[in-house]
Amino acid sequence: MNDATLTGNAPASGARHSNQPRTTLVPQRDPVASSVGGGVPHSSRSQRGGATVRALLWAFIGAIVALLLVADPFGISPVDGWLGLSRQGAAPGAHEARASAKTRGHTQLWTCGMHPQVVQDHPGNCPICGMKLVPVRGRGASSGAAAQPAGKGGKRKILFYRSPMDPTITSPVPRKDSMGMDYVPVYADEGSSGRSGAATANQGPVVTIDPAVEQNMNVVTKKVVRRDVTRQIRTVGYLTYDQEKIVSVTTKYQGFVEKTYVNYIGQPVKKGEPLFEIYSPKLVQTEQDLLSAKRYADDMASSGPEVAKRAMSLLQAARERLGYWDITPEQIARLERSRHVFRTLKVFAPSSGVVMTRMQGLEGMAVQPGMELLKIANLSDLWLTVEVFSNQLPWLNTGSPATINLTYFPGETFHGRVHYVEPQVSEKTRTIQLTLEVPNPGHRLRVGMYATVLFEPVMAKNALTVPSEAVFRTGRRNVVIVALGHGRFAPRDLTLGPEGNGFVQVLKGLNDGDEVVTSAQFLIDSESNLKEAIQKMIDANQHEARGGGK
Repeated sequence: MNDATLTGNAPASGARHSNQPRTTLVPQRDPVASSVGGGVPHSSRSQRGGATVRALLWAFIGAIVALLLVADPFGISPVDGWLGLSRQGAAPGAHEARASAKTRGHTQLWTCGMHPQVVQDHPGNCPICGMKLVPVRGRGASSGAAAQPAGKGGKRKILFYRSPMDPTITSPVPRKDSMGMDYVPVYADEGSSGRSGAATANQGPVVTIDPAVEQNMNVVTKKVVRRDVTRQIRTVGYLTYDQEKIVSVTTKYQGFVEKTYVNYIGQPVKKGEPLFEIYSPKLVQTEQDLLSAKRYADDMASSGPEVAKRAMSLLQAARERLGYWDITPEQIARLERSRHVFRTLKVFAPSSGVVMTRMQGLEGMAVQPGMELLKIANLSDLWLTVEVFSNQLPWLNTGSPATINLTYFPGETFHGRVHYVEPQVSEKTRTIQLTLEVPNPGHRLRVGMYATVLFEPVMAKNALTVPSEAVFRTGRRNVVIVALGHGRFAPRDLTLGPEGNGFVQVLKGLNDGDEVVTSAQFLIDSESNLKEAIQKMIDANQHEARGGGK
């Protein structure tokens, strides 16, 4: 007997015969009934669901692409970094480069973003600022490929591009940083080959910069020239009297001041003008002795030569005694002509000047020998007292010229010279006092005026100099960036001499005609130091690898 499968509508009776085989009934849905009941065929529902999923997927992919295209130009997202990582991963020969680096003994290097000179072969924190070290990307390839020859056609092979502001930030493709500066290309022939035969013993690794990048970095160079190195020493001081032109008026005998001709301080006097009249009994007695000796000499003039000579010697002794008491020769001559004793004698000014001090109640006062009655200062020259630091003293000596300016005379300049240098340093201020002699024609300058003093001594003549801003001073080293030509730069250690007026003398390290960088040299020096540190570490790793192989 044959088995049968019944499809479609089942018979109404649905009776089974015991002798017939068991059949399976598969019911069929009525399309009309399904549509009326809201049902959808299974195949149609699957097709519609797949179309919806595909539409959503394409919309999502389009949104991501639009986000990347909009965000990348504004630097909102690190698209370049993602692309760089993917490109580095997909770059041809990447696995071979990593394998060759491992063969040469290269390891991942770590550096500080703020201090590029800090380089080590393990992660950690910067010993200077404490910041977390970041990996150096591409540096091992740069240094390791430095010895490779140039590519075909003589073109230099570019390994990667680095940020001009932070050498630790690199990119596999050309780009700009947040400040709009172009990334600097790093070539395969840089690194250890920077120390060429043209470099000197005190020269660091050579850095090569593209001309366009060099212009964007505003690299400025100046030639080393010879000039006189002068230094400006500026200080302040005040005017005072010339101590060498101050005289004190006193008497060498006792007496009484009968009349005064100088009545106030500051009164100008001229040499030879009377100051006061004085009566002194000893002075009167000496006058009488002079007159007696005069009469005796006249009487003995007709006697023998010996007697006349002795009489003249007595007359001369009386004259000298009055001269010792500051009686002028004119007064003595007038006394001999008049043959009459003067009760008072005038005291005259020994020099011209102004009266600095005057004893109060001078007229009628009894005076003693050595008593200072008046003080007169000559104002034809004044002294200017200034102070300088001890480290400035080697450039200032007696006779050094100075330019003087006073606020009392705007636009006018006075000149003076160092007259005296104090022999000791002040313990409180650690300064040394200088005294300048300043001419005072017309007596325009007054004692007590403040003045600004400028010294410009020549510290070195016809010296080889560089601008001061071109020199790095680290405390133990003095470094400049030398332009070697064709976009090549290298740091060089110097031995410096005195510095002044924006220039510093170079004793050792440069020659006539060399060019040094005066602008953007910090970026070049940072790159050179980083390359040198990486090269040293790579050399150490190579040495350890060779030692381990043995």
